[in-house]
Amino acid sequence: MIKNILLVALGGAAGSACRYLVGRVVNITDFPIATLAVNLLGCMLIGFLVGIMDRNFLSPEFKLLLISGFCGGFTTFSTFANESLAMIKAGDLLLSGLYIGISVILGILAVWLGLQLAK
Repeated sequence: MIKNILLVALGGAAGSACRYLVGRVVNITDFPIATLAVNLLGCMLIGFLVGIMDRNFLSPEFKLLLISGFCGGFTTFSTFANESLAMIKAGDLLLSGLYIGISVILGILAVWLGLQLAK
């Protein structure tokens, strides 16, 4: 049990650090492009990892490290929700709707793409 917790924690720390770095590089507009980027990349990565796991290429330990840990730390639903609410409160209903729609639809497509890449 302790080993599993450490694997998730290690992966989560690495994912969070990568999310921070992407945010520093990509955050160039008022639109929350950095959050969108990490969430879409994370969706594609989790699709890819699930796809290769389905073929038994990853051990359960790697699943904890990479899917629960890294992808969990890298992607950020809470930031997405907070940014969406901030846009709504600011009266940017069209922009918030666009952000929410793009995030959900492209997120699902990114998981699908990741699964396809794993084939």
